Amino acid sequence: MRRLRNVKIVATLGPASNDYDTIRALFEAGADVFRLNMSHGDHGEIAARHAMIRKIENDVGRPIAILADLQGPKLRVGVFAKGEEDLIVGQDFRLDLDKAEGDNTRVCLPHTEIFAALEPGSSLLVNDGKIRLKVKDCGADFANCEVTVGGTISNRKGVNVPDVVLPLAALSEKDRKDLDFVCDLGVDWLALSFVQRPEDVIEARDLTYGRAAILSKIEKPAAVTNFDAILKVSDGIMVARGDLGVELPVQNVPPIQKRLVRKCRAAAKPVIVATQMLESMIESPMPTRAEVSDVAAAIYEGADAVMLSAESAAGSFPIEAVKTMNAVAIEVESDPTYREVIDASRGGHKETVADAIVSAAREIAETTEIKAICCFTQSGATASLVARERPRVPILAMTHVVGTARRLVLTWGLHCVISAPVDRFKGAVVASTRAAVAEGFATREDLIVVTAGVPFNIPGTTNILRVAPCDERLIFAGDPE
Repeated sequence: MRRLRNVKIVATLGPASNDYDTIRALFEAGADVFRLNMSHGDHGEIAARHAMIRKIENDVGRPIAILADLQGPKLRVGVFAKGEEDLIVGQDFRLDLDKAEGDNTRVCLPHTEIFAALEPGSSLLVNDGKIRLKVKDCGADFANCEVTVGGTISNRKGVNVPDVVLPLAALSEKDRKDLDFVCDLGVDWLALSFVQRPEDVIEARDLTYGRAAILSKIEKPAAVTNFDAILKVSDGIMVARGDLGVELPVQNVPPIQKRLVRKCRAAAKPVIVATQMLESMIESPMPTRAEVSDVAAAIYEGADAVMLSAESAAGSFPIEAVKTMNAVAIEVESDPTYREVIDASRGGHKETVADAIVSAAREIAETTEIKAICCFTQSGATASLVARERPRVPILAMTHVVGTARRLVLTWGLHCVISAPVDRFKGAVVASTRAAVAEGFATREDLIVVTAGVPFNIPGTTNILRVAPCDERLIFAGDPE
């Protein structure tokens, strides 16, 4: 099944998409990657969804990527004697470690790490920023605050602390158990929540033992500040705009999104733009025009993937949401302006032999009658570099490593094909031409570009390029390299 667009679609599974037929319908509608949200569902439910995805993968004969999204630490206030209280602007309100039920003057905040990091002037956001508190004075077990934005505060509402780097690990005890479980299960990507510093990513990587690629969620101001260092140690990035929009002024989020997407592309690492992309489709079969424009903007920026959350997990129209996102992507990528934007944002990444090879592959493909670029890859590096170029022709990522094929599904433009191992470049050329024809990208009369690294099976050795005919008789009639 060939997609008619390059950007990938990530669909979250949940109660609305919890059976084989629905998940397969989501795939056929355009979902390339399925997200398992570890905040919802026990290990049995997660394992069942994973098994259904792998069965669909086997039935359709195409690699499918699975992304497990860890919950991360959850910071919440305690409970109130009345269940809720109304706070008004200007009043005093105290947060402390006293487990007694709260009232209009105070409530428990059972997180010593927050008090350790606070200082006078710090902000605390409650219930997704609907209530805002400013710290007047604080200590190791309390914070006396002034209410700057009032509203109703109720039991166990979430707390955000945007001004400081909290002395909290990105992995809670639950996350550690979930991480080990999903890695043993066989997910391809692991999304890490609450990332503040590169050390958070390194800790998670040490626990995966290479069983899954690490995708860092950028959802806190500290992660934006430390983004370059976080990107360097991550395999991919998710721009989680929901939490960013809570902890930062909302007008700051669009330029941050654009900047982070460009940095990921320069690093040849996939980036997902996520949160509230088609939010109204949770309850409506049609999106708003603003939501369509939001999805289109991420695609114009060159994001590798756009993501559906509650729309496909708990909404009333999960399949329609995927179809809508797919239709928007096809329309945007057929717009001549899209090509102008993508080409103009291409950097001059020619520092290595591999950079030069993939750049040459794109230029050859775009100036001659080339139907596709086929890249043989073991680790995924060659295919990722080709995708960074954002060529106008399709890219076939050829690999004998099933895990690599699944992981690369997340990357822009890659049509992943699991092939037999090869040990000579001519074998790679033959396999590429056969795949290009079989997958509908070329005919026997067409030419393709083939890239690979020689010797084979050594990661990061992209060093050879050939323009090859799809007619095998012409391949074997040429130089018997």
